[in-house]
Amino acid sequence: MNQIPSVNLKDFLSDDKKNKEKFVQSIGTAFQEIGFCAVRGHFLDKDLVSRLYAQIKLFFDLPEEIKRKYEHPEYSGQRGYVSFGKESAKGSKHGDLKEFWHFGQYISDDDVSKYNYFPNIIVDELPEFNKVGEEVYKTLEKTAKFVLRALALYLKIEEKYFDKYIENGNSILRPIHYPPITDDPKEAVRAAAHGDINLITLLMGAHGKGLQVKSADGKWIDAVASEEELMINIGDMLSRHTNNVLKSTVHRVVNPDKELLKKSRYSIPFFMHPVSEMKLNVLDSCICDEFPKSFEDITAGEFLEERLIELGLLKK
Repeated sequence: MNQIPSVNLKDFLSDDKKNKEKFVQSIGTAFQEIGFCAVRGHFLDKDLVSRLYAQIKLFFDLPEEIKRKYEHPEYSGQRGYVSFGKESAKGSKHGDLKEFWHFGQYISDDDVSKYNYFPNIIVDELPEFNKVGEEVYKTLEKTAKFVLRALALYLKIEEKYFDKYIENGNSILRPIHYPPITDDPKEAVRAAAHGDINLITLLMGAHGKGLQVKSADGKWIDAVASEEELMINIGDMLSRHTNNVLKSTVHRVVNPDKELLKKSRYSIPFFMHPVSEMKLNVLDSCICDEFPKSFEDITAGEFLEERLIELGLLKK
């Protein structure tokens, strides 16, 4: 498979059983073979996307001393601002050439005590920044729920199997800024080759090319969503939960040519995480004589902690 398949979520949401089943098989096959799929017909509209990009550009254009006010190392990089070069891919010796922001889950006052989540950080200088971030977060969370329902059917488990695990899950919306680079970055890249930690990732069409996916035969494939599509991929949590039936594919963001490297690039992934208590034990439906159980039992919270340590965002 040398290109990323594309599907329409409206087929799954329709009352037409044939269209729904076609969607289930198409997206399931894409995730089983390459781990990535472009999805249109989702719940984001152009106006909301435009408003979010406008706000994140305003934030990243703020003076460095103001942005640093919102950097909280004690939150392990899970909320607020993370400055340039702080994060590196697993196994990489170089910090990625990016800065980013994290919006986290929005818990009702009645439920705050049930979850050990860090609070969202409010940007005083930009009154619309957090409002738009919350709206986008909830819209992408809704989209992800239906994608996971389709995957549950593909895996031949109950359609709403994932619902209870993603409600109030530890998901993250991450606006990323890849600043202009004028000096030789040497071996550093905008985002080194890596697999995502979570269940699934939803990526809004990035402003600028660069995302590449590693195919089964070791070739790097450009993965660029059209304006109306989300690029969605499987994360390591779901890969191990399905005994690697659904593939968490290695991907990267490469540096463009020197002229484009001098321009900013923005990207906004939504990392769908379950609640920390979810057991990632391999599903029985994904084990057989040909494919025995490949992963040890672990919870989502334990797995996340391991990976945050590997990324350099959490100290042992």
